[in-house]
Amino acid sequence: MRATTQKSSITIPPLENGDMLSRAEFERRYTAMPHLKKAELIERIVYISSTVPFRTHAETHANLIGWFGNYKIATPGVLLGDNPTVRLDVDNEPQPDVVLLIDGECGGQSYLSDDGYSYFK
Repeated sequence: MRATTQKSSITIPPLENGDMLSRAEFERRYTAMPHLKKAELIERIVYISSTVPFRTHAETHANLIGWFGNYKIATPGVLLGDNPTVRLDVDNEPQPDVVLLIDGECGGQSYLSDDGYSYFK
């Protein structure tokens, strides 16, 4: 008697605008889509960004990064991040253009997890 084995394949559905997901499911799907540049979870609803125009977004973003970079250099205990995923709570995981954090060791209300995400207390 010969036994046959079947390969099971698990397909992870893609993220789509308007999906209602838990943070864990959002992260699972986002991780499975490495080509996706930016998606956010706000009140358990998925938002995927569209194209970015130069004058109304890219130039402004660069100016903010420059200004925040100077502020970081002049202010001990400040951390600066460009497009980080921020885990606010179980229903919200935005990816803001820029983030300034006060280091927890300096009295800040946020911290970096072992897997590199920022959380708020």
